[in-house]
Amino acid sequence: MTDTQQRVAMGYIKGVFGIKGWVKIAASTEYSDSLLDYPEWLLSKDGKTLSVSVEAGKVVSGELQVKFKGIEDRDRAFSLRGYTIEIPREAFAPAEEDEYYWADLVGMQVANTDGIVLGEVKNLMETGAHDVLVIEGEYGQKLIPFVSQYIENVDNDNRTITADWGLDY
Repeated sequence: MTDTQQRVAMGYIKGVFGIKGWVKIAASTEYSDSLLDYPEWLLSKDGKTLSVSVEAGKVVSGELQVKFKGIEDRDRAFSLRGYTIEIPREAFAPAEEDEYYWADLVGMQVANTDGIVLGEVKNLMETGAHDVLVIEGEYGQKLIPFVSQYIENVDNDNRTITADWGLDY
């Protein structure tokens, strides 16, 4: 893998479980076991990157626990604590129609239906009901619900989003 490939942070290793090298994962995916769809993970911390292979994984009481190949004891597993889990963007399955990966939306320019640029997507938030775009730009921070009532168009090729959103909202 080259350094030019986009890598997406998908969570981090928050601790160890047991004595046989298992780690506990704080996943930042919709479903914690979604990370098990990727057999190879990149772990990064303090400018250091490790490549690991998932040997086994399970969800216990809502928490993802993973065993990596070659990590056989608690001490080796503990040394991975705090590492960020990254997956190359090209490893993602294609999004369904009218579905988007958050990683693809971040950085897009958002304009309203009058053509006024509201800013750039800096982040997204989950509210339970729907996701919300966090936009920052010349007119300050805007929080726009990512629902069809407000989002007119997402143009992946031009990295733009058109929203039915006024400057005074």
